[in-house]
Amino acid sequence: MQPTEAHHRNIVGMTFASVYPHYVAKVEKKGRTREELHAVLTWLTGFSDAEIAAQIERATRFPEFFEEATLHENADQVTGSICGYRIEDIENPLTRKVRILDKLVDELARGRALDRILR
Repeated sequence: MQPTEAHHRNIVGMTFASVYPHYVAKVEKKGRTREELHAVLTWLTGFSDAEIAAQIERATRFPEFFEEATLHENADQVTGSICGYRIEDIENPLTRKVRILDKLVDELARGRALDRILR
């Protein structure tokens, strides 16, 4: 399944701040910690905890969030399916980055060890 243009437009309009509480709730519900979530976020984006807080405070939309991030060199090794989409098949660069983030959070919530998530 390929994301539609409407799907891409929805992602462009979303803020990191609107999604972050859902990430926290998802991992904490499964017994993981906010610190582990931040380790995943830091690995993928290069942001420190203070920079993550600043992104939330500023209500940064995903295009700017990923423009300011320094994606980890191994981010392209994140593959698989998330929300019905195969990450490696997504052509839109922003949508792919958001789905990589979603996949890493999902792996954390499912109990995968941090050293395995942080490829």
